[in-house]
Amino acid sequence: MATWAYPHLSPSQLKQEEDNSLARELEWLLGSLQESLASLREGLRECEALLAPTEPGPTLVLSSLRSESVKGFVTRVGTKVVKGDVQLRLSSLTPPRGSTSTRLTISSSPTAPEINLSQLVSVRRLINDCLDIVDVSTFTGDPMNASFISGQLRLLYDNLVEARTALKGEPSESKKQWFENSADERSFDPLLPPYVSFHLSIYDAALVLCLRTLEPATPSHTPTTSFAPEIGLSGFSLRDRLFGSKHPVHDESGDEFTWHGEQVKVKEKVRVESQDPSLLSAMAKLNALEHEVSKYRTALAVVMEDDDDDSE
Repeated sequence: MATWAYPHLSPSQLKQEEDNSLARELEWLLGSLQESLASLREGLRECEALLAPTEPGPTLVLSSLRSESVKGFVTRVGTKVVKGDVQLRLSSLTPPRGSTSTRLTISSSPTAPEINLSQLVSVRRLINDCLDIVDVSTFTGDPMNASFISGQLRLLYDNLVEARTALKGEPSESKKQWFENSADERSFDPLLPPYVSFHLSIYDAALVLCLRTLEPATPSHTPTTSFAPEIGLSGFSLRDRLFGSKHPVHDESGDEFTWHGEQVKVKEKVRVESQDPSLLSAMAKLNALEHEVSKYRTALAVVMEDDDDDSE
């Protein structure tokens, strides 16, 4: 059986009917997006609650694997670490007399500098920005203006991607600029030992602590032997050539950094991490919200016949 439109429509009439159908579909989609935005608002508020400064906050265990180099805990409240007690047994750090380990205790004094987690500060700001975008899309702007809603969805998507990326972190985040944003020595009671860096960051929704013992980067004046370059020992002291380096080898060995206005090298470095259930939940929710917004953008781009949309 043959099928065709009856009565027969001219090409111009057929195009007009297609445009009318597309307009009705766009109107329906924009209306349904308002319900979707309300659902997104609830999801964002859940993420906001997971990062809110609610007492007493999660207590996270910090312990080095297969050794007792680092042993202790910290307590996070919102974007700050407010409590902590860490025991160190490092070959490059001499413990106080009569003790077998060095104890680092975060001060409870209200005048002590706060230990802020800059990545979480960024995530909270971005989530608040997302909530503002949803409110503007719902209450302030024209919800039936396709171009306006498309722009709002793109802005919302970009903020969600940035928030998830900040919470995900990078493998190098704990190394990146540690020498500029290590914890203030006055945040501890007693103060941190000299030439010790205490640096906290977020990676894969886990709290990462990197401890470094440092030494001044004074150039060695020990003459090199004629065979040193051949065996890769150029630049090492005579003691190191004969007996081996007294400090553990790590990925920053030999590098120089400007720390507190002084050129230093890293003698010993220890990295430990602790999974944070609240951060894991927040990252999963952000990932789901990002996926939903991506679907909304794709659907709207199809109905708007917007080939330039980069929602994929």
